[in-house]
Amino acid sequence: MDNSAIYQHFRPEERPLIDNLATLIAQAENEYRPILTHFLDPRQCYIANTLVKRNGGVKISEQGAYPDAQRKRLIFYPPYYEVQASDFEIAILEINYPVKFATLKHNQVLGTLLNSGLNREVFGDIIHNQQRWQVVVQANVAMYLINEVQKIGAIKVNLQQTQDVLQATQIDWQKEQETVSSLRVDNVIAELYHISRKHAKELILAKKVQLNWMTLPRVDYELAQYDLISVRGYGRIQIDEVLGMSKKGKIKLEVSILRKK
Repeated sequence: MDNSAIYQHFRPEERPLIDNLATLIAQAENEYRPILTHFLDPRQCYIANTLVKRNGGVKISEQGAYPDAQRKRLIFYPPYYEVQASDFEIAILEINYPVKFATLKHNQVLGTLLNSGLNREVFGDIIHNQQRWQVVVQANVAMYLINEVQKIGAIKVNLQQTQDVLQATQIDWQKEQETVSSLRVDNVIAELYHISRKHAKELILAKKVQLNWMTLPRVDYELAQYDLISVRGYGRIQIDEVLGMSKKGKIKLEVSILRKK
């Protein structure tokens, strides 16, 4: 499939993802069977949905273990196929640890998972509700993690597969319409959190900012629809929609924003 026409709508660095997703979509269409992806973030899911609309020969379904999951697995499938929950091959691992004597943090859990020898794409959301923690993973790596992960930081843990998905702690997202002078990440952070551009750059250079759960590559990175930015000490911003230009020449955005109090 020639993807050159679609490249112009996305970032140059997203071309390998576009090519990979297009190959999976073509496989579902040509082999007339469902094809399952790894876990994708909201931006990647948006790209996948765009490609399916452009293709027209297959359908798409997504799931991430609970309704508001950020990271999801997708299935591309022919029109005849009826998708079942089991098709997504998702497992939930409960993290058992001495609750009375230790405290877990999100970055500790994620760091341990990423140091386990597996790629980020096999992990879904990390769910926590007060003292309980769960990790959503691809079913084919569940047993490996159960055997491999014995500690998170200095805390002894053991992982156990469960069907009891936690009710995740509700994030107090605020839906807002904002205007910004540019979509550069340092500018968006500065304008939406009302801090100086210099300080926003310092946060990025200090690796205190993540884009779609990965360390931000540079301060002048251009944001796009469904990007999620996490800013340590400030909160999170998701770009829900780019609405166009205002009469004053600014970019209008619809965002979900979390401001730490």
